[in-house]
Amino acid sequence: MPWVEPEPGPSPEQKPKLTKQDSATGPEWYQKSEESESEGNQPPLGPLASPRPPETPGPPALERDDAPLPEGDDASSPRPSVLDDAPLPEEETPEPRAICRHRHRCHTDCLEAPLSRAFQWLGWQVGAHPWIFLLAPLMLTAALGTGFLYLPEEEEEDLEEQYTPVGGPAKAERRFVQGHFTTNDSYRFSASRRSTEANFASLLVVSYSDSLLDPATFAEVSKLDGAVQDLRVARENGSQIQYQQVCARYRALCVRPNPLLYAWQENKTLNLSSISFPIYNHGGHRLYLTGFFGGRILGGSLGMGHLLLRAKAMRLLYYLKTEDPEDSVQSKQWLTHFLEQFTNITNTLALKKIEVVHFTSLSRQLEFQATSMTVIPVFHLAYVLIILFAVTSCFRFDCIRNKMCVAAFGVISAFLAVVSGFGLLLHIGVPFVIIVANSPFLILGVGVDDMFIMISAWHKTSLADDIPERMSNVYSKVAVSITITTITNILAFYTGVMSSFRSVQCFCIYTGTTLLFCYFYSITCFGAFMALDGKREVVCLRWLEKADAKWSSFKKFCCFPFGSVPDEHGTDIHPMNLFFRDHFGPFLTSSESKYFVVFIYVLYIISSIYGCFHVQEGLDLRNLASDDSYITPYFNVEEDYFSDYGPRVMVIVTKKVDYWNEDVRQKLENCIKIFEKNVYVDKNLTEFWLDAYVQYLKGNSQDPNDKNTFMNNIPDFLSNFPNFQHDINISSSNEIISSRGFIQTTNVSSSTKKKIMLFQ
Repeated sequence: MPWVEPEPGPSPEQKPKLTKQDSATGPEWYQKSEESESEGNQPPLGPLASPRPPETPGPPALERDDAPLPEGDDASSPRPSVLDDAPLPEEETPEPRAICRHRHRCHTDCLEAPLSRAFQWLGWQVGAHPWIFLLAPLMLTAALGTGFLYLPEEEEEDLEEQYTPVGGPAKAERRFVQGHFTTNDSYRFSASRRSTEANFASLLVVSYSDSLLDPATFAEVSKLDGAVQDLRVARENGSQIQYQQVCARYRALCVRPNPLLYAWQENKTLNLSSISFPIYNHGGHRLYLTGFFGGRILGGSLGMGHLLLRAKAMRLLYYLKTEDPEDSVQSKQWLTHFLEQFTNITNTLALKKIEVVHFTSLSRQLEFQATSMTVIPVFHLAYVLIILFAVTSCFRFDCIRNKMCVAAFGVISAFLAVVSGFGLLLHIGVPFVIIVANSPFLILGVGVDDMFIMISAWHKTSLADDIPERMSNVYSKVAVSITITTITNILAFYTGVMSSFRSVQCFCIYTGTTLLFCYFYSITCFGAFMALDGKREVVCLRWLEKADAKWSSFKKFCCFPFGSVPDEHGTDIHPMNLFFRDHFGPFLTSSESKYFVVFIYVLYIISSIYGCFHVQEGLDLRNLASDDSYITPYFNVEEDYFSDYGPRVMVIVTKKVDYWNEDVRQKLENCIKIFEKNVYVDKNLTEFWLDAYVQYLKGNSQDPNDKNTFMNNIPDFLSNFPNFQHDINISSSNEIISSRGFIQTTNVSSSTKKKIMLFQ
């Protein structure tokens, strides 16, 4: 049993004390008593005390000076305030224990506590060896930065590969078309039968008058057409690339940019006031005018369509060779020259009756890259502005607490993370897509946020403590904050790797990896610089405290023009913290403010839900270019005048069927009619080889229900109707493996309508 020595001359009211020096069991009891107080919030009962209910008798407890005397004792006799000096027998000495009157609480800091301890140790090491933690990341950045040597400069980015879903059904269907149907853009080109986009240049001509269907306007359009076809590209070897060399051909002639314009060029006496739309029969040949004339006003029925009374706009399409790689390269060179010379062409012609806008198959790629390159100057400007903001936020009139240099280096630390992250991924061969150039803005925001958190924690430390101890305190306070936020950010971006878009995958890989470097540099490189700046604080403080009466006032005036020397044992509180603590916090917690905040939040939720129902699906190509790009007016004109007719859609029979069987043909016909019932399909423009072939056989008194007759007459049919030559896939065993037809879509100008059309 522990003994407590009485203090000399104790007063009757003084209670006995138990200290660490009183007995051998004192420290253990003291520790347990403290734990009991922290857990149960009740004072300990003492080493020999036991809980005693009010009405239940129990063993005698240790008598205190305020306990009543036992019955029968003399009140005049002295009351013992402590135990006698004689020790009790060892077997009667109870074990000291602390009794808690409440249940143990659950520990919820299972992650925060070890993380804080680990960062506390790291902070101590950074404070003790700052130069190591500063120079090592700088050397790592220099090594990884060499990966920018592998940055692609002139490599053309495939927009379809990067910005369309990987493994989408459209790509699988296109592979089927490419494997079963051939094309030939050097002899029998057909734009609607191609499974991939061809090289082309497109001109939209808008008349200043109500209609361009007059010889004078057609003459000006013809002059423009001639100037475009006369373009020549000078090559390094002295040769030239002419339009006739690279144009897509149908038989021996280049595909005409506009069928009606070509008919007028062949016959200047053609009556432009008797044109039928959408199909015009010219000399026994059908001319499909859909997509070539916009802003139309139609009259009564005429031939295979309606009389074309007026047309405000006309399209000229110059298709170029694409299939052969060498031809494709020359076509792109001609298109590049076309883009460079188009302004000169229009200025030279001095067009008075028409306005012309242009677009090419290269424009989307070139304008997207040009827009992305404009991010580079903005990126530089963003770093400058962020540095100015950080420096301004961390500025103090107190030269000791001033953190301007630390704030500037925090922004530089984020830049080092970008260099390291990008360099590492370029070294290992991760593709660099152009949208990755936007990720440094995200890295900059996260890095500056971590910087402000660490500087704020540093200001709460005391100048009297040494640097390792201050860094240890800073790291233990910011550990959970910056670690958890960084982990969630990195996981969010790495989750994006599962996206079906390759561009999104690359963006998420680059951003997530760079965020990891940003976190690593914040707790090493930036922390080391902050420790070195802490040494500057100590030097400045000691310099100001030197006993030099002559320069003392001058030093204080230079270093603290608006205040006194800071307390060495005090902490610094930012004015913004004071504002939120003393003004904004009380204002926000008032009853009126609460009602106002709830009202604003309800309005925000309502507007968000409303906006979700008005989200426009799809991608507007005008958003990929700058506002002053030449493609913007092109798409404006196309939307205004050429949105009536959409693309032609292939309908493919993918299996072997008995086309000579009348029941099979009836099923195929019913299938086509189902497509034609769609409100977005013009049934008058459906094109299917089987209907034409059956009519051909019946016209020649042949039986289309006989297999041999059906199969043996196909070569003669294709020789008379060469447009269907690439619509039938016949195997070597004289079997039709697959075939296709075409339907014409209409009124599908928006992405929403296109989606509805596909799922109807």
